[in-house]
Amino acid sequence: MVSDGGMSDIPLRDHALLSACGSAALVTSGGSVDWLCLPRFDSPSVLGRLLEASAGHFLIAPEAPGCTSTWAYRPSSLVLDTTWSCPEGELVVTDAMALGARERGHELGRTAPGVLLRHVRCTRGSVVVRVEFAPRPEFGLVHPRLTVTEGAAVVADGGATVVVLSTQMDIDISEACATGTITLREGQELTFALEQCNAWEPPAQVWTPRQIRRRLKGTEASWRSWSVLHQRYEGPLQDLVHHSGVVLQGLTYARSGAVVAAATTSLPEGVGSGRTWDYRYTWVRDASMTLQGLFVAACPDEAGRFFSFLARAAATQLDRGLHLQIMFGIGGEQDLSERELPHLAGWRNSGPVRVGNDAWGQRQLDVYGALLDAAYTLRGELGDMDEATGRFLIAAVDRAAALWREDDQGIWEIRGEPRPFLHSKLMCWVALDRALAMAEQLAVDDARAASWRGARDEICTAILTSGYSDSAGAFTQSFGSHELDASSLLMVIVGFLPPTDPRILSTIDAIETGLRDERGLLYRYRGEDGFAEPEGTFLLCTFWLAHALALTGQVDRARQTLERAAGYATPLGLFAEQVDPASGELLGNFPQAFSHLGLVNAAQALADAEQKAVDETP
Repeated sequence: MVSDGGMSDIPLRDHALLSACGSAALVTSGGSVDWLCLPRFDSPSVLGRLLEASAGHFLIAPEAPGCTSTWAYRPSSLVLDTTWSCPEGELVVTDAMALGARERGHELGRTAPGVLLRHVRCTRGSVVVRVEFAPRPEFGLVHPRLTVTEGAAVVADGGATVVVLSTQMDIDISEACATGTITLREGQELTFALEQCNAWEPPAQVWTPRQIRRRLKGTEASWRSWSVLHQRYEGPLQDLVHHSGVVLQGLTYARSGAVVAAATTSLPEGVGSGRTWDYRYTWVRDASMTLQGLFVAACPDEAGRFFSFLARAAATQLDRGLHLQIMFGIGGEQDLSERELPHLAGWRNSGPVRVGNDAWGQRQLDVYGALLDAAYTLRGELGDMDEATGRFLIAAVDRAAALWREDDQGIWEIRGEPRPFLHSKLMCWVALDRALAMAEQLAVDDARAASWRGARDEICTAILTSGYSDSAGAFTQSFGSHELDASSLLMVIVGFLPPTDPRILSTIDAIETGLRDERGLLYRYRGEDGFAEPEGTFLLCTFWLAHALALTGQVDRARQTLERAAGYATPLGLFAEQVDPASGELLGNFPQAFSHLGLVNAAQALADAEQKAVDETP
């Protein structure tokens, strides 16, 4: 019998991401898949021990004590090898989410079957292997009936959901758990394929060992084919930047072009803080900036599909005079209403566990700027954009021009009264500025362009008049305030003022001094936001600082800051959202697209700054 006692408390750094660009899993360094949602990123979990000890897991590991493990992704992929060294031998477990049989390059994930593949082989001596399979569909609510079929599979019937585990291993069934041990000798292997299907549809196929081996090999080849097209960056932290590109692609829902903010829900931003949100959706801001990050290696196909996705999901909102929704489901869904799952305690007992995210109903004006900034960056890839995309972008610019004076919830989605956040005004300026630069491509007439130019100049005057605090020596969180906010670093990154402007330089210094913790990482802000318990430092903000320092020619400080933040990558090169300032432990949903994006863009800025310094040396 498998024990499900205790809470989920394995450090985030001890988890690896597996992805098929549509669904994702997290596997621990101890060999247990503790998070798996099928068939989509935002589906209910089938394995959910990440959030509750009894919510399901799939363990493959040596039985004997005293074994140690090392792990690594195969180059340019999310295919994971875990190597176990034991007193009597050595074992290698290879894990992957299966990609489609012949997917290559930009097609990655579009025909992926939604299957977890696990391959075990003994490479030296002999090892006793233990397997535990405890599926728990619907976020752990369902304890299915398990049976072993003649077709070499364990079938878990959970009513509406059926989970099929293909394996040739002898399995014992007890209390909705399948367990077994087997001794493998050098050269021997085991294979497993886990798949979910609807109870009212034909049953899932049983995968043979040959099929599993072939699909693992094909999945690795598919990842490498994508990397060949995208990994062109050369500069500081090159390997980590390349790997971040793979991770960002792994967080992309290939069927629609949407990008999820993270693969998980409800991992806390501070243990016991109540700051637990579902990040398995696509934020317009995050996804637009992620495409810019991928542009370091060029991504014409991804760009076109993402803008088409947004045009389909949101165009009718703008046509009706509504605000552009800040986030959508990965299939374009608009209603993401939030609910709590009280039967799940949460990681480190840090509930509540939430599904859905009520931020979908917030007003955040920065989305217009993020959208147009990405369109401008990728204008060459968009080419002669289709009529629907062009109409959508023009409508977004018109809305930015009309709404920029309004208060909103801001980039950090503060759940309180709206405020005149500076970042929101700044990004409305960006929307107009980039649209004017694309006026010919957008085919706008002179009258509309003149109207946009007037609105852009008005916003500029308002920011310079009301957004800078002489007492703080910085651009601040909102108009008329003296509070610092790391998002003000974006003023130089988006080109609002030149990098030599003394107000930009003083803002960078003030933020580094006022928002920095003892580890040298930045908080987003300091101040009241409706929660009694604090959060961790925000990795993206420290990457922004490195980016801003590079743009202002402070190359040594930029490199030190970049390397400091990059040091919080896990041994597998994955970033969480935040860092606990006391312990240095990773916090927040994982892995986090925004953090990987911040690394990519800051590294590119540093590479450019270092090259510029070389070019200017006599």
